[in-house]
Amino acid sequence: MVKIGMTIADRYEILEKIGTGGMADVYKAVDNKLSRNVAVKVLKQEFSENENFVSKFRVEAQAAAGLMHPNVVNVYDVGEEADIYYIVMELVEGITLKKYIEKKARLSFEEAVSIAIQVGMGIEAAHEKHIIHRDIKPQNIIISLAGKVKVTDFGIAKAATSNTITSNVMGSVHYTSPEQARGGYSDEKSDIYSLGVTMFEMLTGRVPFNGETTVAIAIKHIQEPMPSPRDFVPEIPYSLEDIVLKCCEKSPDRRYQNMQELVEDLKQCLLTPDADFVVRSGIENEGTRTVTDEEMEEIKNSTADYNDYYPEETSNTAQMRLAESEYYGDEEDDEDLGGHHSGDYDGPTRMEKITTALSILAGIVIVMIIIFLAVKIIGNRMDSGNDNGNGGSSYVINDQGQGTVEVKEVVMPSVVGSDIESAKNALVALGINPLVDFQESETIASGIVISCDVEAGTTIISGTNVNLLVSSGTDSVEMPDVVGKTINEAKLTLELSGFTVNMEEASSDEIPQGYIISTNPEAGVMAAKGVSVTVTVSVGPTDVKVKVPRIIGLDEAEATVTCIENELSIGRITYVPSADIPAGMVCSQSLAEGAFVSEGAIIDFEVSSGPVVHTYKCNLNVSAPSSSEAPDYINGTEVKLRLVGSDGKVLLEQTTREFPYTSNFYGIGCPSGILTITYTVTTEPTTDSNGNVIPGTTVEKSFTREITFTQEDT
Repeated sequence: MVKIGMTIADRYEILEKIGTGGMADVYKAVDNKLSRNVAVKVLKQEFSENENFVSKFRVEAQAAAGLMHPNVVNVYDVGEEADIYYIVMELVEGITLKKYIEKKARLSFEEAVSIAIQVGMGIEAAHEKHIIHRDIKPQNIIISLAGKVKVTDFGIAKAATSNTITSNVMGSVHYTSPEQARGGYSDEKSDIYSLGVTMFEMLTGRVPFNGETTVAIAIKHIQEPMPSPRDFVPEIPYSLEDIVLKCCEKSPDRRYQNMQELVEDLKQCLLTPDADFVVRSGIENEGTRTVTDEEMEEIKNSTADYNDYYPEETSNTAQMRLAESEYYGDEEDDEDLGGHHSGDYDGPTRMEKITTALSILAGIVIVMIIIFLAVKIIGNRMDSGNDNGNGGSSYVINDQGQGTVEVKEVVMPSVVGSDIESAKNALVALGINPLVDFQESETIASGIVISCDVEAGTTIISGTNVNLLVSSGTDSVEMPDVVGKTINEAKLTLELSGFTVNMEEASSDEIPQGYIISTNPEAGVMAAKGVSVTVTVSVGPTDVKVKVPRIIGLDEAEATVTCIENELSIGRITYVPSADIPAGMVCSQSLAEGAFVSEGAIIDFEVSSGPVVHTYKCNLNVSAPSSSEAPDYINGTEVKLRLVGSDGKVLLEQTTREFPYTSNFYGIGCPSGILTITYTVTTEPTTDSNGNVIPGTTVEKSFTREITFTQEDT
């Protein structure tokens, strides 16, 4: 039995339990040999005595140990000690994609596609080694503090061989493929289906099929049409809708045939989100099919098999647990399959094949035309790192397919004839990078922009470099070389040469912290005296410094996610009253926006609890009406008392004949109120001129008193 503090294999010291699954518990540990934190996955005690489970656990470990990829949680070691079967894995600090979706409700299509590309690349690496995950879901995808997306928990993955492998595996049923739900053959295309469902949830914030039991959900995966994500979020691009629906075809033969095809379409989606490039074949021939009695029995047996491992649970409880647990079915040969998926689908007809071929050919031609036009229009406008933007807001994938950079289109302003400082400020405000060169001129005043290599009114991508040629007049000075000098040395040198200095910070692996990385304009350029020189100062290596984002004005959930995305650790969250910041919004942060700090630095922030709400109390003591207030009031007459707060709330409605009248009130939401005192007066009977007696009349009269309340202690 694993206990906190124990050491496994004289190497891995157990620190704390961090998770649990259907078969195994996961612990955080420290590898004393390499002095690093790791995750240790330990087979549960109730399964360690079961040879079948132990065998599958070893298969999982051996398969995963051969898989190394940046988008997969790596396995370091496998072992057994005193009936403890364990796997040592990479410890990934971050949050699961499931929790990330819950925090953001749903993701933008750019972010969802970027995450899907990284997940797809990790799964593709597994498929290349004949490893099928079989349980792709947001709970098994981790977004690390560094923003990396990693697939974890190959809990029911088994190394595929050239022979047919069948399994009764039913992972999380919300994401399971139809063939898995039927308890039949599953392969790489089953993972593609599950990734399609995961993309659906990222885009819409919900799963496509739901139900009260696992069986009900499984049946929907088999026979109900996959809803379109655009039914829930209309702004999702058409190409992405087609990608998700192609991933989630009922027949595996109509899905993407491998993960590489899917990843390529996802990248194309970022380039041309509204283009029609996704090839889907045989859609018109695919109808909703009814679950057969045999398939219904297989589904129920899959659920029943799970209950055999948890006999103490009720059927409903077991089904609920099945949806979030690992489950291993027995392997058995399927003689009827002959190494290929059969089922109800007989394969495409000749006409379908011709249609498919023509569709693919047309799609290739369209994609080539689109790419040619995109390169033609923007090829000269962008840096090589930003050549994926095509308009609006998009995301650029780096060489490893990891990380995203948001870009957008902007219109180039007119800067020719402006002074250099005004021009630079205007361009920087739009996200454009101004690069300045100087040229002596006898006709144009010093510091005025002579020309620009991008015409005003041209649409370009934010982040594009724009070259400005600026007049240095007739009294120009050569820019001194201050790269590699300290801040103070550089500033003194530049100011003595007649320049003003602006400072910027950036990370650098080569230049030590506090030294100059570069200047704009560069050294050796002839520039006008008085021109502002932008000096970039090193804050140290990129692997240990991160830039603090602005979280003031975000709600608590958004602020938390933003900090995690920027590799910061969340510290103390304090709730403070604020009359200016709406409740639930961040009103201050402990680390200054834009500062560079160590990776994992702790950031505290304060969240507004809204304006301060004061409450008041009233110790009411009502004296009898005075003669000045009610000259005709007679002692002992019944009086009506009505106290109304300045907020309109009635605090008291009462009648009395006795004074003083007292009453106490607490938790009043306003500082004062009006007490209305109403009494009746009856006039004496009179006799008219004819001797008739006229009876007296009763008249209701009232007056008011202003009551000031006392603020309660807070």
